Amino acid sequence: HQLNLRVIAEGVETAEQHAFLLANGCDDMQGYLFSRPLAPDEIARLLARGAVMLA
Repeated sequence: HQLNLRVIAEGVETAEQHAFLLANGCDDMQGYLFSRPLAPDEIARLLARGAVMLA
């Protein structure tokens, strides 16, 4: 933002956290709200199907 850096939030778990971060200019987020931890083979399957949005 003022430093021309992207803001990334980790550990987003609730819709309230998501809304707060969006309202305050957070660029990217990750956490249980979006996906539980995945095993490597699960990630490979999702990527092969094009079902994953990488940030």
